[in-house]
Amino acid sequence: MNYKNFQTFTAKQDGGILTVDINFGPVNVQGQEMLADLSSLCLRLERDRSVKVVVFESSNPGYWVCHYDTDLLKDLSTEAVPRNEIQLLDLQAILERLSNVPQATIAKIEGFARGGGHEMALALDMRFAARGKAKFMQMEVGMGILPCGGGASRMARQADLGKALEIILGAKDWDADEAEKFGTINKALDADEIGAYVDALAQRISQFPAESIAASKRAVYASVDLPIKEALKEEAYQLFQATSKTPAVKRFQYADDNGAQFDHNNQKNWEQMVMDIQAVN
Repeated sequence: MNYKNFQTFTAKQDGGILTVDINFGPVNVQGQEMLADLSSLCLRLERDRSVKVVVFESSNPGYWVCHYDTDLLKDLSTEAVPRNEIQLLDLQAILERLSNVPQATIAKIEGFARGGGHEMALALDMRFAARGKAKFMQMEVGMGILPCGGGASRMARQADLGKALEIILGAKDWDADEAEKFGTINKALDADEIGAYVDALAQRISQFPAESIAASKRAVYASVDLPIKEALKEEAYQLFQATSKTPAVKRFQYADDNGAQFDHNNQKNWEQMVMDIQAVN
């Protein structure tokens, strides 16, 4: 797949990992250009099984994605819209599409991610932030609106309700360590550690079957909204979606034929065995 001709970022594939490097103008503003690029990127990722992990980073010092373009917000309607006429906003629709790509998506944040930038990070599967560099904010309530790129919805699913409301209604910066406590990122890391950590995680995930990555994502995301019995049915459904397309059964047979289940060394080192068995196709 060709990952070229973007305006607001570059994308480079190395094996099963695609690295998206955001660098647009002075602050990586999230305007029409970036939304168009994200839509184009999603179209390609939806059709590409050679990419298994997508890492979003920025080479623009001090910024991941600063916020949504205020030039677009100043044209918002000043009339209330009836509930039955509401459609998804452009930012909501594009970030939801990004959330649903079949690949594992990771944000490596070493700068400001405020407003729509933070909402973009929330739309990705995992988020890691550098201490002393990453800053987060949802400033919308202070401007007279609310987070409207999925921030109010996704944050309530990733942090508890009280913390989500503290973030949204407080409209103030929080750093990487606070984000880890809030639950809006996976982990805060020192600036000299984040690169190696994210690279190792992405490399590990990229060794696994694309279909099992996608099926796992679908099952986990479905569980957020479904009652437990329906979520369990979704797990079962995704299980057979995976086994119909991956060498899972062959790998279990190989493990059984080689006595892996009853081998004490293997029981102590499943982490490595998971990697070794990737050679069985």
